Amino acid sequence: MELFDGRPKNAEGRLPREVRVYDLLDKLGIEFKRVDHEPATTMEACEEVDKAIGTLMCKNLFLCNRQKTRFYLLLMPGDKKFKTKELSSQINSTRLSFAEAEDMLKYLDIEPGAVSVMGLMNDENHEVQLLVDEDVRESEYLGCHPCVCTSSMKIKTSDIFEKFLPAVGHEPQTVHLVGED
Repeated sequence: MELFDGRPKNAEGRLPREVRVYDLLDKLGIEFKRVDHEPATTMEACEEVDKAIGTLMCKNLFLCNRQKTRFYLLLMPGDKKFKTKELSSQINSTRLSFAEAEDMLKYLDIEPGAVSVMGLMNDENHEVQLLVDEDVRESEYLGCHPCVCTSSMKIKTSDIFEKFLPAVGHEPQTVHLVGED
């Protein structure tokens, strides 16, 4: 896997949702590194991508409450375990579960395997609440997908919180996840 600076030189064969991510990042003056790869469907493949971009990819979970009236995007370190009870109590929600693929597409214009903070640019009605584990917020870089699972990016975490999120109108809520058994 080859590490590139910024967007692909040629957008041919790229999905419009991916190109829109690059367009917005360029407009906001956010620099990033990028690697193209096959969809990472195993932990070994994910580790190879992590190694190529030089940072730990963020685990992105698209969640909803039991009634499916509230949707959440959780960013957490890839090496932490997700405990629904631990998170539910912090955000005063009923039990959380994974949202359906249709909701992912509807709200974030993302398909399973490509969930990313970048999808918030497509949530124009602000129906998804961003939840960020404090360890992610404190890291220097964030690894994420550009709304497709065949590319990964390395972006300064400060650029996500100081430029990207204000531009897309999303206010993150910081959470503390222990993730232990």
